[in-house]
Amino acid sequence: MANGVPFSQKGDGKLLFFQEFLKHPLQIGSVIPSSRYLEKRVINMAEVKYCNIIVELGSGTGGTTRAILAAMPKDAKLLSIEINPQFHKTVKNIKDKRLIAHHGSAAELGNILLEYDLPKPQAVISGIPFSTMPQDLGKRIILEIAENLAPDGRFVAYQFSKRVIYLCNPILGPCKKTMEILNIPPMRIFRWDKNGGPRNYV
Repeated sequence: MANGVPFSQKGDGKLLFFQEFLKHPLQIGSVIPSSRYLEKRVINMAEVKYCNIIVELGSGTGGTTRAILAAMPKDAKLLSIEINPQFHKTVKNIKDKRLIAHHGSAAELGNILLEYDLPKPQAVISGIPFSTMPQDLGKRIILEIAENLAPDGRFVAYQFSKRVIYLCNPILGPCKKTMEILNIPPMRIFRWDKNGGPRNYV
């Protein structure tokens, strides 16, 4: 949003993303939003179309948020948590009754779910950069995710770095991983299943 006007065009969203990256490079971790190819791969790995409750950590300017909304069931809910106030304002302008846009930290996931009276999610999708945050904070976020996932839930993280593996594997076990090269920069995508038995995905 600039001067009270929502960023409605793709170019405006990229500009806002770049401006906020310059202000908070360690918090954002990329200079431009995710590509549609990355969004599609993340959504498929998270099996969004089978979920009733989905959590997105780090919504950015809302590209992945919109893609999740387009793919998830009509009666599902998406809780999108964003710590950057400018990004949060942009996502809050998305007109979809299934979306709950929350300004806050992923480290408070359990409390945020309680605030909105939401059950444990089947999928948590994260684009927040674990490679640039303090290790203690990263571990706290992973513990919150593990504690609050539904019994058949999965955690999908798309990352430039593979540091998230060292944070997550001791808590959720080994992961499945792939890469999307049609993104700037190319992104690694990781999936952990709370029950340790991932189903097939594309």
